[in-house]
Amino acid sequence: MRQTRGKFSRARMRRPSSVLRLAALATSAVLAGAGLTMAAPAASAAGDFYTPPASFASDPGSVIKSEPSPLLLQIPGVAGQWPGTAKRIMYTSSYQDGKPVATTGTVIEPTAPWRGKGQRPTVVVGPGTIGQGDQCAASKLMAFPMSVDLTKPSVAVNYTAPEMYHMLTHGVRVFVTDYIGMGTPGIHTYVNRRETGYAMLDGARAALRASGAATDSPVGFAGYSQGGGAAASAAELAETYAPDLNVRATYAGAPPADLSKVIGAIDGTTIAGAIGFAINGLTARYPVVSKVVSEETNPSGRAALRKISGQCIGDIILSFAFQNTKNWTRTGEPLGSVINRYPEVEKVVAEQRIGHLKPNAPVFLEGGLNDDVIPYGQVSQLAQDWRAQGADVRFVTNPTPPILTKTIVNHVVPMLATFLPGMDFMLTEFNR
Repeated sequence: MRQTRGKFSRARMRRPSSVLRLAALATSAVLAGAGLTMAAPAASAAGDFYTPPASFASDPGSVIKSEPSPLLLQIPGVAGQWPGTAKRIMYTSSYQDGKPVATTGTVIEPTAPWRGKGQRPTVVVGPGTIGQGDQCAASKLMAFPMSVDLTKPSVAVNYTAPEMYHMLTHGVRVFVTDYIGMGTPGIHTYVNRRETGYAMLDGARAALRASGAATDSPVGFAGYSQGGGAAASAAELAETYAPDLNVRATYAGAPPADLSKVIGAIDGTTIAGAIGFAINGLTARYPVVSKVVSEETNPSGRAALRKISGQCIGDIILSFAFQNTKNWTRTGEPLGSVINRYPEVEKVVAEQRIGHLKPNAPVFLEGGLNDDVIPYGQVSQLAQDWRAQGADVRFVTNPTPPILTKTIVNHVVPMLATFLPGMDFMLTEFNR
């Protein structure tokens, strides 16, 4: 599915070029703020590392294989460089049905010492929406955080730099997961509650094993947007899926906790194509979703979903910005309305909702009052759901007023504003 190409010209919605330029400028500002640079090498340069062996250890968190991974501005082969020593690793995680799956990520052992209490902690970072194609995997973009592949064409971006470098400078070990199906075989199951949470939790286990750290070393989870959802999912799944981990804290910014609310909000924005990431992931795991999608999408919609399955975040902005999913369906309804006509599909979407389980450690939760892609109300509801179960939740509301709505500016600004408070919250919890 990922290799198939399709055109979407018939469904393309025209918007003024000035608006697209403003959206591009907003995206560029995010990349610049994260300290990212342009690089020519294709993301596929990592070779065959991402092909799992015929058999591998089934124990969740097992390290299947590893190799050195230089970071930005580091000289390959030189030991002890700032900010740390990175290894790309393949590790065992679980599909939503519990079967083992090989996935990948990067663990970075910091050069700086840990000066806080106890053992050096580990933070598992869940990347925000970076795409669904194999070339988008964060572990392929550690040395060059932006990569352009002219053969596809595709623009891949890794913007986990703020969380990663901030923690490394404080002596905290960092693990960045690629999630299931990103780089490795199969489709990336975008916003699948269990699989993204499992990838984070097993990433923590793998990071401890790969670094030779004690199994009871402190662990935390961090992320924004898709990464916020993955961190939130890991936080509430930890007690049942990974009770062996010593979880101390979670930072979850703008998590898509309730997809039934998020899908409609994203429709028509600069990242409308992200709905395709979600639909493709659900289609791969749920036959009922696959059947409904096949019956309800028109040729343009099916072509769009095929194209999106191999794209990165930059690609969907260029291909599908400001488009509406009503152009993908045979009835002319938005996909959110189609979902509402099928109780069995609504049930699948409801399974992805975060908030039914209690996090076993304190959580810093953030929502933007005017976030134009991740509705504030469903983040607020997540805080209420967790608190009702007795969880320790610090819920922060970002009050940024509406700015160029539908361009994701109101999604980006809160991320920049709450990054440091979220990281400081985690460091404080590690020092208790």
